Amino acid sequence: MIEFESVGKTFRDGTAAVVDLSLTVPTGRTTVLVGPPGCGGTTALRMVNRVVEPTSGRLLWDGTPLRSRRRTALRRQMGYVVADGGLFPHRTVADNIGTVPGLLGWTRSKTRRRALELLDRVGVERSLADRYPDQLSGSQQQRVGLARALAADPAVVLMDEPFAGVDPVARQDLHALVLDLRRDLGATVVLATHDMDEAVQLGDQVAVLRPGGRLAQVGPPQELLEHPADAFVEGFVGRDRGYRALSFTPAGGLDLDTVPVVRDAGSAGADRPTLVVDADARPVGWVDPARPGQVRALGAIFEVESGTLRSALDAALTSPYGLAVGVSAAGGRYAGVATAETILAAVAQTRREDRPAPVLVGDPSGPSAQPDEQTGPEGVGATADSGAHALAAPAEPDRADDAEDDGHRTDPPGDGDGYAELGDESGQDVDPDVLRPEDGTPDLLDADDVTGVRETEPAGASR
Repeated sequence: MIEFESVGKTFRDGTAAVVDLSLTVPTGRTTVLVGPPGCGGTTALRMVNRVVEPTSGRLLWDGTPLRSRRRTALRRQMGYVVADGGLFPHRTVADNIGTVPGLLGWTRSKTRRRALELLDRVGVERSLADRYPDQLSGSQQQRVGLARALAADPAVVLMDEPFAGVDPVARQDLHALVLDLRRDLGATVVLATHDMDEAVQLGDQVAVLRPGGRLAQVGPPQELLEHPADAFVEGFVGRDRGYRALSFTPAGGLDLDTVPVVRDAGSAGADRPTLVVDADARPVGWVDPARPGQVRALGAIFEVESGTLRSALDAALTSPYGLAVGVSAAGGRYAGVATAETILAAVAQTRREDRPAPVLVGDPSGPSAQPDEQTGPEGVGATADSGAHALAAPAEPDRADDAEDDGHRTDPPGDGDGYAELGDESGQDVDPDVLRPEDGTPDLLDADDVTGVRETEPAGASR
């Protein structure tokens, strides 16, 4: 679990990118940060792997402050996906995927095997493993970028507008791929986007941010669609939010009707709609009464067990007869049809059910003051009872912290807003205030600190 505790980020020019953000990112779930340009979603995302350091508040991972861990070690536990893949142009596809395993000391043969396994998983041919990024399509590059983020089985995957540069068809395929991978891996995913449709489709939890980096509302996608907290959220979610909300209502309770079913279109009569199926009872199309022996387009279909009212209504609207064809999840066999009237009646029934109240976060007119908050000499809020773990971040971050990571690049001074480098581990960048009380040394090798354990693994150790 990742926790933002009253986190703020103000850059050296006075721009407030994030203001008083308090948010819990549940383990094993997908949390989407969504809002218009300038909402601070990318900045908040980059704080999780310490590419950007907060100027107030603190972040915790499973109860441990992030600033108690070295940045390089922290980033190796987190996958990172950016728009256009962000691949190294001088490295092959396989070498790009093997970046983090190589830094963790995996053998070349093990790293190669892992790269090929992930190419299969993300739908890229193995024959492309030794090509370079500029020899791939945009969709292929994005898939390779996703594979690279997953190479070392990270506990957390950060995705910064990962599908902004691909066409709509490829984007839908990538959405389905991410959903499948997330279910298989069980990783915690944090995704930043400006696309509300993407947020609704991918998120278990959606946090809507206002321009200026304030949290407007957080909750499950269905809650935001059905009960926006205010006019801003309602406007950002969109006017078709009622239709999109049907994506969260199962279609399993629909009463299905039947129609005549044939395998040969030429053997059917023309008196009523007749469905043509193949030898495995999967729908193929409708008998065309105007052209004997010909088949009309089927339209969309929906899965009876796992489908939603939105998919069922879409199937009815695209059908030439206004009949949504339902199929079984296993094998896609014909299961029955539902009329548009039946589906709309189910929608009306759903609307009569009670819904949870909206969650309004903070005051949109200004920062929310905490009753137990104290302001230090630097103007940075600190919780009164936080004790030794309170982070009083200075206005100017430590330059030694900025110079860490790979030994040959210095972050822009002050902001800590550089690239998520993986580098060596020659420098220490833990916060001096987060120390083990009894001996005054950084708490890097605590029994619950995975970072410390993984750094002691020998080269090539099995993960």
